[in-house]
Amino acid sequence: MPLYEYECKKCHHRFEKIQKFSDPHVKKCPDCGSPVEQVLSAPAVQFKGSGWYVTDYAKKSSASSEPSKKESKAKTEGAAKSETPAKSEKSPEKK
Repeated sequence: MPLYEYECKKCHHRFEKIQKFSDPHVKKCPDCGSPVEQVLSAPAVQFKGSGWYVTDYAKKSSASSEPSKKESKAKTEGAAKSETPAKSEKSPEKK
């Protein structure tokens, strides 16, 4: 059941009341009997624990979203080989 907060227009008394959605709203201040208005306030939510991370959700299939480790390793090795200068082959000398 929701917790509603009210404030008196005359004496500025603030109070809370737990009510069903179907219950009628409070019309009078319990202290002075003057009309009250409903106050909008932040919900009382407490997040406990370490929090939410990407790893907290179900894993997607890695084959469709990311290249496999073997493919990425082959690509990095190929790139490393192309960056090194090629050695010139010497023909063996005749003696």
